[in-house]
Amino acid sequence: MNATIAENIAVPTPRVSVVRGYRFELVKLMSQWRIRLVILACWIAPALFVAAVSQQGSLPVDTLFGRWMHATGWAGPLVVLGFAGTWALPLLTSLVAGDVFASEDRLGTWRHLLVAVRSPRRIFASKALASLTVILLLVAGLVCSSAIGGIVAVGNHPLVGLDGHLLTAGDAAGKVFLAWACALAPTLALAAIGLLGSVTLGRSPMGLLLPALVALAMQLAQMLPLPVAVRLALPGYAFISWNGLFTSTAQLGPLLIGIVVSLVWAVVASVLAYLLFLRRDFTNLSDDGSPRRALIVGVLPLAGLLAVTVGVVAGATGTTDSGIEQAKVQRSVATAFAHLYRQQTEQLNRPAVTETQLRTSAACTKGNVADGAQGAGNDWRCVISWHLPDVTATGTAIYQLDVTPDGRYVADGDGPKEVNGYFLVRTPIGDAPNPLWQFDGNVELLGTTKGQLHAGNTP
Repeated sequence: MNATIAENIAVPTPRVSVVRGYRFELVKLMSQWRIRLVILACWIAPALFVAAVSQQGSLPVDTLFGRWMHATGWAGPLVVLGFAGTWALPLLTSLVAGDVFASEDRLGTWRHLLVAVRSPRRIFASKALASLTVILLLVAGLVCSSAIGGIVAVGNHPLVGLDGHLLTAGDAAGKVFLAWACALAPTLALAAIGLLGSVTLGRSPMGLLLPALVALAMQLAQMLPLPVAVRLALPGYAFISWNGLFTSTAQLGPLLIGIVVSLVWAVVASVLAYLLFLRRDFTNLSDDGSPRRALIVGVLPLAGLLAVTVGVVAGATGTTDSGIEQAKVQRSVATAFAHLYRQQTEQLNRPAVTETQLRTSAACTKGNVADGAQGAGNDWRCVISWHLPDVTATGTAIYQLDVTPDGRYVADGDGPKEVNGYFLVRTPIGDAPNPLWQFDGNVELLGTTKGQLHAGNTP
């Protein structure tokens, strides 16, 4: 009788811990051939790309830091970062986070997983952590591979910053890895959106594509003449604002705001996905997601979050325009020219000068607007003036500027030919690229134009 009673007593089965569930989900992800292939590509392809491009005669000068890939191996990782923020990272987050829950719907394995783990909360945590681990592995592959490829192909040399100042090899290395670390924040935001789409839309392919579509929408928005507050409130702005690290005085305002906004989006999207997952009906194997549920739980809260962040950023920064103003453009162009002029002076083996001695200034116009010009466009024209010690005449040079809505610009030399008219300059050791022929720069959108008149700027 005692044996019969013992047989009828139910023995409680302990729930699977998050650590065991995480290991199980990570093994499931790593066992997929497409995940293995993508990891292999992220750890090999960037090195081959950077090494190959660095040896070519023509460089991707339309890409930030692309014109310096012949000069230093640290330019390659930044070129890869620009491409990754636009295309690679959104697609990678779609492939991993956008499919981590939907794969169970396609295979019909939810009931088996629930029986084994016995906790939806632990299932969500395990899947989210496993997908995050794979995404971090992919990002690490991109940065390490591109850095190794650049150093091996070109060498560990100094890097020219966005305002023309020269960063030592060690400083360049630190800022390159810091820029990639900052790009993790918008990557996490896209990954959280992928989790939300995967939970909400089930087997629908829209869940898989959601992070890529959101990233594409943000890229299109960044091309529009939006106010600064709207631009900074988009969760992908940190994919762009990392360039503020590469100026002599780091432009940290837009970068820090972009990181905070991205992390807020990551938290909100993850919480929405978690709450929706806990309320899901796992007994209905044909549930592909409800459009109404996707609208109420996914779209409307994130749209509200965007409105709130726009209001908070606008109130905190006090800016409602484009942030691209005449005085800022003049200051940025004059500062970059002064730094690059010193490099050209060293190339030509002329007597050394300092920025203070040069007293560089710039007078810029936009189209027919000579005073109070503002906004992006390719019709900016700047006349730069400088002075040399013991020389009475004032030197002048002309540049045509193409300023993008995010504040980045390309200054194209338009004479005189002795200064910026040729791509190469003849140095005592042979021809070398002319740093004043064409250069990249950045206008700080949140910078002020009051009380900052100093050498290298115009009043």
